[in-house]
Amino acid sequence: MSRRPPLEARPYAVLTLVLTLIAALTALAACSQDAGKPVAALPPPAAPTKFVALTFDDGPDPAYTPKILDILDEYGAKATFFAVGKEVERAPELTRRVHDRGHDVQNHTWSHPDLRKLSWASFQQQVEATDGLILEQTDTTPRCLRPPYGGINSIVKKRATALGKKLVLWTLDSRDWSRPGEAAIVQRVLTGVQDGSVLLFHDGGGDRSQTVAALPTILKTLKEKGYGFRPACP
Repeated sequence: MSRRPPLEARPYAVLTLVLTLIAALTALAACSQDAGKPVAALPPPAAPTKFVALTFDDGPDPAYTPKILDILDEYGAKATFFAVGKEVERAPELTRRVHDRGHDVQNHTWSHPDLRKLSWASFQQQVEATDGLILEQTDTTPRCLRPPYGGINSIVKKRATALGKKLVLWTLDSRDWSRPGEAAIVQRVLTGVQDGSVLLFHDGGGDRSQTVAALPTILKTLKEKGYGFRPACP
């Protein structure tokens, strides 16, 4: 047979129960008030403190350019594509896609000749024919010209100026064109990069599978080191 607590103990039990209920109701009210308050947002990621320009030559190429575009999107990176006119002619919709994805499309001549060896008429045709096709696909006339092989002399400079073009080279060649292997491309870029570097890659002109393979590691590491990405053509 159970025993009831003595009469003198009952008021204390009742008081304890009341205090417990009051505490629970107070906590519930506090939670209700907090529920209406905005949750503090996480601090935004730090703004880049260093910048590089990513450039891709000799495309567009239907096999490699779309893959490079997807990788650039994944890492939030914008690039400058120096397009070859005859490749634009072969893949006009791909040129338009490069532009529509927020990248810069600039002039890399019509057929990739050494501009130092051309007559004025041939030089003009190489640049203006490429300008025309890029304009058709992007509604923008290229401001910059990248001379094939980096071939520049005083005549090339004067002719480019006469056509209203700024010559743009590079400061760090990934040497992906030589197909040295994914690891070699990654190492060359990451050991040589510095603030303001203009990096040279290729999205056309041959087998660029090693470039595609190396690019995610390069972009991920650059972002981790505080680099942002700027256009190569001012």
